[in-house]
Order: sequence, then structure tokens, then C-alpha cells
Amino acid sequence: MRRRTPTRRVFAAVLLVASVLTPMAATPATAAQAVTAAQGVTPHRSVDEDCPPHELDRALTARLDKAIEKVRQQAGIPGVVAGLWMPGKGSYVRATGVADKATSEPMNTDVFVRIGSETKTFTVTALLKLVDDGRVGLDDPISDYIHGVPKGPRITLRHLAEMRSGLFPYTEDADFQHDLLSNPKRSFTPQQALAYGFKHKNTFAPGKQFQYSNTNLILLGLVVEKVSGHRLADFIEKRVLRTAHLSHTLFPKGFEFPQPHPHGYTNQTLSGEVADTTNWNPSWAWAAGAMISDLHDLRRWAKIVATGTLLRPQTQVQRLKMLPTGYPGTKYGLGIFESGGWIGHNGSIPGYETVTVYLPSKKATMVLMINTDITYQGQEPSSLLARAITEIVTPDNVYDRPVPVQ
Repeated sequence: MRRRTPTRRVFAAVLLVASVLTPMAATPATAAQAVTAAQGVTPHRSVDEDCPPHELDRALTARLDKAIEKVRQQAGIPGVVAGLWMPGKGSYVRATGVADKATSEPMNTDVFVRIGSETKTFTVTALLKLVDDGRVGLDDPISDYIHGVPKGPRITLRHLAEMRSGLFPYTEDADFQHDLLSNPKRSFTPQQALAYGFKHKNTFAPGKQFQYSNTNLILLGLVVEKVSGHRLADFIEKRVLRTAHLSHTLFPKGFEFPQPHPHGYTNQTLSGEVADTTNWNPSWAWAAGAMISDLHDLRRWAKIVATGTLLRPQTQVQRLKMLPTGYPGTKYGLGIFESGGWIGHNGSIPGYETVTVYLPSKKATMVLMINTDITYQGQEPSSLLARAITEIVTPDNVYDRPVPVQ
């Protein structure tokens, strides 16, 4: 995939400046009020009862500080927020670097970020809620719900959720890339985004192989809307966010961005120069990558999505049927992946990257948020951080998700 493809992340598509270390602070009232007012819910903070409130031991903390700072400096990451919670051992929460390169404002643990492809975990959860309701079936063809999909009668909702539909990724279309990058604040409808992909032939027969494609998730978002009779954002808010008590997670209508948030930086521009993406419009990613969240909510969500507490047990079993991706060490289920035993998803959108994963064997949670998506030696910076951290804390379960950049 071309370097300038806006969502190249996660398997070639998507799925530390001032060294300041700060302890976790309370989210400013302005931020909490902004999202609470938007969602009409009461802020909720849950801490795993079996995770000690104290930090990891001093020696381990020092090793993590050093490893994160090394990756941050080498990869040129402006700012990093890292959270690690390990029952029986303690927690580690740090912010390092800057939130704004122009002012050198330090990064803070209590910021909102664009979570990119982690949106997929919410969209697929919404779909699976409809499965639980008996309103859709995973093996229903997409043509039962959306007309005009190439080979639609042969492509099931399951194929879409597990990235095995064969539909061309619209973000790889040259016209789409030009149209987005020539005006990053423009608004795209789901139908407009799909049209870029539907110009191309399908890349393989449904179910034959894995190919990460945002086209799949746009279609699933439309299915949720058609079956539920509600806007995708409203359905996710009511059936997923409120149920999960995620009061600092939202689906923006345009390029609104609650405060406080770091500035984001990308080189995915027409000129190849680095640009500030803070106010870029994520509508083009919609059900595949438009959502916003924070460290606290992502920590809670990691365990929920990996253990399936919002779904019927039999539905979660379907979700966790991990299939090969063609990339060593990484398998993909229904809108969720497994890497080195860690289950969850990462996110990448111009200017921001995140990782939200849960390790069932140790009941451990890791959340990373950074304000750049500029690769380093062909690797996503968030993956470099995750690998460095897990090599230290869970050497038998290293998050290692190599991504070829073409």
C-alpha cells in the first residue's frame, strides 16, 4: 500500500521532545462535562478490584520508563500516554513528551485522543448486540441488508467482521487519497466512501484469505443503522457505551474534539511534509475509525471487549474464533485480534495511534496513546512501544505485530 494511504494501519491498512513523567491526574471538569453532556450519562470510573492501586515495583518501573523513552526518542514520537495494570503486581501510568510541539506543552494522562481503528471494536460489538437480539445472523449475506455490494450475495456479515470479504479497501483508491488529503476537513458520507472501493474488482473470493479493509466496517455500520432504525453513533452510545459505563468515549459528528487533547502529527499529506491533523475531519473513517476516547475508558473497554461481558457467552465464542492473517504471531476474529496472547485492537488515523489490549492469562491490561502515526523504519510507533513494554513485563507474551509497508 502506498505510504500516503490514510488508513494503512493494522496489517498494512488500519489495525517519548521534553522528557516529562507525570502521575495520573483527575480529568478536568471541562472534559468530563463535554462528553457527559453529549451522552447524557454520569461519569464512571471503575478499578479492577484485583489490581493493587500501588505502582509496579521501583526496578520494573525504572525499566519501563527507560524503554518507553528510548522508543519515543528513536521513533520521534512527540508524546506518549502509557497505562499498564497487572493484578497482583500493581499499575504503571505515565505521560511523557509533549502534547503540542509548537508550545512544548507536556503530554498528560488525562487527554482525549482519536482512537482510529479501535472504533471497529465498538461497531462490531454493536452488530453482535443485534445478533444477541436475534435481529441479524452472522452468516446472513450483506445483500440482505445493503444493495449494490459487489458479490454481495456471497459475502456474509461474518466475512466482513473477520476481514475476509475480498472487497477492495476504499482507502487504497488513489482518487480517495487525493480527495481526502487535498481537503482534510471535508465531510464524507458512508456511501461516498464505499463508492471509491466499489469501483474496483473484489480482490479474492469471500472467505479465502485475510485482507484488512475499512470497506467491511462501513458496511457493518450501515447494517446496524438499517436493522436498528437508529444512527450508528446513537445505537453505539445507548447499547454499548452506556452499558459499559464509558462516559468519556464518543462518536463525533464532524471534527469536534473535546478538551483537553494533544495535537496530532502526520506525514500522510500530498506533499509528504509533516502536518498538524488535530482538526482533520474523521468522517471518512466513520464506523471503521472515527471515534474518540481516553485512557480511563480504554482501560475499562479492554477487558470488556476481550472477555465479552456485554454479549451472550456463545456470541463471544464466535467473536474470539481467531483465524490466520498471514502475518506471523497475529490472528483476527470478529473485529478483534490476538497478538502474543494479548487480545484487543490498535488504532491509527492521521496524527494519532492507540493500542488497547488485554492478556487473559494474567488479567493484565495495556493501553497506549500517542500523537503521531509517522512510521519508524517501516513500523508503527505504537507497535514499537507495545513490543518494548511487553518484552519487559510479559516476556512470554510479547505484543509483536509486524506490518509490511509497501
